[in-house]
Amino acid sequence: MSHGPVMLDLRGTEILPDEREMLQHPAAGGVILFARNYESPQQAYRLVQSIHELRRPNLLVAVDQEGGRVQRFREGLTRLPPAAWYGERFGHASADARRAAQEAGWLMAAELRALGVDFSFAPVLDVERGVSQVIGDRSFGRAAEHVAELALAWARGAREAGMPSVGKHFPGHGAVAADSHHELPIDEREFDDIWFEDLAPFRRLVDNGLEGIMPAHVIYPRVDERPAGFSAIWLQRILRTRLGFQGVIFSDDLSMAAAVVAGGYTERARAALTAGCDMVLVCNNPEAAAEVLASLSDYSDPVAQSRLVRLHGKHGHGPARLREDPRWHRAVALLADDTPGDTLALNLD
Repeated sequence: MSHGPVMLDLRGTEILPDEREMLQHPAAGGVILFARNYESPQQAYRLVQSIHELRRPNLLVAVDQEGGRVQRFREGLTRLPPAAWYGERFGHASADARRAAQEAGWLMAAELRALGVDFSFAPVLDVERGVSQVIGDRSFGRAAEHVAELALAWARGAREAGMPSVGKHFPGHGAVAADSHHELPIDEREFDDIWFEDLAPFRRLVDNGLEGIMPAHVIYPRVDERPAGFSAIWLQRILRTRLGFQGVIFSDDLSMAAAVVAGGYTERARAALTAGCDMVLVCNNPEAAAEVLASLSDYSDPVAQSRLVRLHGKHGHGPARLREDPRWHRAVALLADDTPGDTLALNLD
């Protein structure tokens, strides 16, 4: 059985019988975990193992583990600072900031790989412009070149730990105030402005082997009337052809308010896949997820399946052995030495 095009979520800390059935559906391809699915490293390890045991090839398992306010797994793991923390240091100590970002990327990835998680939806490649609260300190900074440098260091560290990276939110969510979780943002800028600013970090990471990208539920009407995640212009003409991206394209969650513009759930899924997504996310709505799975029972895209296989993480030896790795201790100490207050919670037990 190959990877299907749908990534689903779970309601709790174990797989429920109806969820087991959905995850064995041929259209299922992955699971995204949230804070509600996590209690401790040991519980998370067992949960991920149970997901992986359901079928071959294993379902992909992902989580949002950026650091700062977007870190789903916390108890028993290192609490990472937000991306802006590295950006603040870049102006006066760029080499130190890059090193910290690389070690944080490695630390994040090593801790997740120890649990069996394949990848995190990170790093955020949006350029902060002081208008988007949903992005804010999730961005590495206001200068595109700084964002590119730090995100590249983060991704390099994650790759060293055996984890691919998924950059978001293509082609850039930082210039709109609206939160696409609740409404449909519209970015009125010309394409050239986006190309030379917001797209610069994406171009840099694509050129350095970025494994995955998640487009934004944002409309850029000077380019296309459809949100980027449903736009063949953005995903195929610009991302695939002009940028030369060869990795996996994930839709953002089809349950978000901004996705309503594409129709019902089955229409949203089909529109995203037709536009160029390899895998679509359907979260926090089991009925909608079942509807999407049923509508894609006969869906097959061998090229997308070949891309998805490359998203499986490497290495990872269980949560206990990670603490024996000297690099883990050095990475925790490096971030702790320069992190004020309780931004970084150390878990050395």
